[in-house]
Amino acid sequence: MTYQLVPARLKNVTAFLGSFVFYAWGAPIFCLVLLISSSLDFLIAQKFNHDNRKSWLTTGLIINVGTLFIFKYFNFFTENVKLIAESLGFVFPDYMEIALPLGISFFTFQKISYLVDVYRNETPRSKSLLDYLLFVFLFPQLIAGPIVRYKDISNQLIDRSHHDKWGFKLSGLQRFTLGLTKKVLIADGLAPLADAAFAIDELGAIGALLGLLAYTFQIYFDFSGYTDMAIGLGMLMGFKFPENFNWPYAAAGFQDFWRRWHMTLSAWMRDYLYFPLGGSRRGKWIVFRNLWIVFLLSGLWHGASWNFVIWGAWHGLFLTVDRFTIFFKRMNHFSSSLLTFGLVMLGWIWFRSETLSDSINYFGELLNFQEQTALEVTAREWLMLCLATVFSFLPPMSHHVLKSFHGDNGRNMVIKSIVALILFVLCLAQIAISDSQPFIYFRF
Repeated sequence: MTYQLVPARLKNVTAFLGSFVFYAWGAPIFCLVLLISSSLDFLIAQKFNHDNRKSWLTTGLIINVGTLFIFKYFNFFTENVKLIAESLGFVFPDYMEIALPLGISFFTFQKISYLVDVYRNETPRSKSLLDYLLFVFLFPQLIAGPIVRYKDISNQLIDRSHHDKWGFKLSGLQRFTLGLTKKVLIADGLAPLADAAFAIDELGAIGALLGLLAYTFQIYFDFSGYTDMAIGLGMLMGFKFPENFNWPYAAAGFQDFWRRWHMTLSAWMRDYLYFPLGGSRRGKWIVFRNLWIVFLLSGLWHGASWNFVIWGAWHGLFLTVDRFTIFFKRMNHFSSSLLTFGLVMLGWIWFRSETLSDSINYFGELLNFQEQTALEVTAREWLMLCLATVFSFLPPMSHHVLKSFHGDNGRNMVIKSIVALILFVLCLAQIAISDSQPFIYFRF
């Protein structure tokens, strides 16, 4: 409310202070770390006009990657070193575990993209420290994306008057409500079923399949719901963020899936890792190598665990099959989409399970047709499974229902607002009678 009331010259200050307090509320110490590292980014980018600009870029990358490693991967690295040392008979000293800052994977990638884009002369460096800090701290997308690049919103940081219209802001409210609906009604509605399934050791094939299907839909509607809420809040502030999802479960093949799922991460990996490694220009084996590097690191980006590395390898394997064979291409679209969805769903086992042994056990339960554990599925959970199926596999139908929430598409704004208001009230009622679930991607 304060942001909407202050004059234009104070909007960036207000947005930054509000975003700073928002992040500091949950992570006060890490907020200072982010503030210091962001200020260093700004100062390093000012040095790119000098002769040793490559050295300055290297310094900036070391600072950002080093910070990410210390806070996110130090525990994982040290734990594995300890296991190896103890297996060889050495005594490994005790160490203090380091807490994980909220959203570090997302804002680190944004900060790296700024340094690289300025170095490549793809965007002018920020002339204002405040504007750059607002880019980093901007609260709607700070914790879980979408991954916004400085060049995408550099002009908006200076002037948002062309988006300062009530129609644009009302569309933002509608988009926010869509995301809230996805999160509260669908994702949170499926969470108890998924949690119960992954907590039972002897589940049986039917229960394991239902639980996995619930988690498959939960993570999509949870993450895409957050993205919709972030985009909607950004629109209220006059910002236009990039899209992050395009009905990924309707994809035909793994190349198509990664053009639809977490699109800002896919684009980041392509532009700042895959292309610099050589992309697709140096022969089949180099392409093969580059794909595997990208997906192993993509898995590790999601979490400091071998489960996430295997999840990345899982996608790397089938993307390689899709890229170098006609296995997916020879099928009709329906068969290819069904197979892709099935393999993506199986991949989520690695993502959701706590340990490797838990993952292997869950795969085993999918093949266990002898003993069936009663997995209670409520009427609401059945309804959410049906709705999730419609809005995941039938893009034309779901687009027809939901397109009114994606800005002004010529439909009556009053009707859209009424629908949004009804959904908002339903979400508030659900929040009031149930325990809230944290966003899944807050872990990363």
